[in-house]
Amino acid sequence: MKRSDIISALVIGEIVAVFLIFVLKNLGYFFNSLWLSLVVLPILALLALYITYLLGRKFPAIFQFGKFASVGLANFGVDLGILNILMLISGTAGGVAYSFFKGISFIVATIHSYFWNKFWTFRKTETKEMGKESLQFFVVSLIGLVINVGVASLVVNLIGVQWGLSAAIWGSLGAVAGSISGLAWNFLGYKFIVFKK
Repeated sequence: MKRSDIISALVIGEIVAVFLIFVLKNLGYFFNSLWLSLVVLPILALLALYITYLLGRKFPAIFQFGKFASVGLANFGVDLGILNILMLISGTAGGVAYSFFKGISFIVATIHSYFWNKFWTFRKTETKEMGKESLQFFVVSLIGLVINVGVASLVVNLIGVQWGLSAAIWGSLGAVAGSISGLAWNFLGYKFIVFKK
């Protein structure tokens, strides 16, 4: 495992920790985030990546998927964090506003994802075809957006709040469902369409 992989995993843990603060604040929880952001999540992110590195010695695609999953975790943190910041600021956690907020959070996470996946996960450092590549990335991501926002909106607006949970918690669960639904599509699309060698 390279030093850049170690640093990247630690940075990803920090990104998730920072956005988790906003998620928990919106959900009404207060905690000492310093320990979480400085130690626990970065170490867990590094440990998870190291496990895929060990498994990837025999099958290199496993380590690449581990990187992709790490970036996906960071994107999930950015997506969920931005969504919760917008819900917190607006005081709205449903309806058309929720779908709009989810679209914004997904777009921010997708831009974040492009750079991490291009330069770290798939190690495509050349910039000659960056315009074409970024267009392909956004087309694949747009399909992912439809899947992600569609599933999240289905959970929040059609199924509606269940089990006595608050609208904020249910909105976050909708985001979880949306993110999970797009994971496989994005990996395959990025690997075989956008960043193919």
